[in-house]
Amino acid sequence: MNSLLKKKKFLIFIPAYNVEKELFSVIKRIPQKIFKNRNIKILIINDNSSDKTDNEISKIKKKYKVGIIVHKSNKNLGYGGVQKFAFNYAIKKKYDFVIMLHGDGQYRPESLPKIIDAYNNEKNDAVFGSRMMSYKSALKGRMPIYKFLGNIFLTFIQNLILGSNMSEFHSGYRSYKVSKLKKINFKSKSNYYHFDTEMVIEFLNKKFNILEISQPTFYGDESSHLKSIPYGFNVLWVTFKSKFDNK
Repeated sequence: MNSLLKKKKFLIFIPAYNVEKELFSVIKRIPQKIFKNRNIKILIINDNSSDKTDNEISKIKKKYKVGIIVHKSNKNLGYGGVQKFAFNYAIKKKYDFVIMLHGDGQYRPESLPKIIDAYNNEKNDAVFGSRMMSYKSALKGRMPIYKFLGNIFLTFIQNLILGSNMSEFHSGYRSYKVSKLKKINFKSKSNYYHFDTEMVIEFLNKKFNILEISQPTFYGDESSHLKSIPYGFNVLWVTFKSKFDNK
């Protein structure tokens, strides 16, 4: 491991909205080796869940007594709002990197070492886990066919408009250098799911380097809170809008 990386502070934040069935398993599956000789904390953000997510967080805190930070929101912040909270927290507490790991188990905690190690290359300003670098893997992970085709279509259009070469704009497995987040007005972005697209656009516009690494995914029995058609329209709108805004 790069000796410089040992001195850096990592914040893994977990959006937790109605994930009582999956959250404990997600925490349990985080490889313990990532904590060796590293300053890493886990921030669980309970986004005003209506199920027993709070009980699961209590169990987690009892079992893992060190390194777990909990924020319980008294209102629903939304997908983008949770990220804004985490980014603000990371900036205030002087973290060097933030990593978002979903609380529903859709993205593999076992991939965290690979994401962290990618920052050994100081040129990487963001590291995303892409499900679409391998179409076969995405389908094997039970990605619904309408999401699979929609992802391919939206990413193609977005690359065309933005002149980029992303394999996927829509993965929720992403991490950032905090120093780069400070240079973006993320507070003005959406509180909803197209926040992710807005962040990619900002990084592309500022010529920040995004590294994509192949990431298998898993679609289980969890219910998605994302509404595909409104999401698709919002993504296309902010992508088109960004093109005109930069003229």
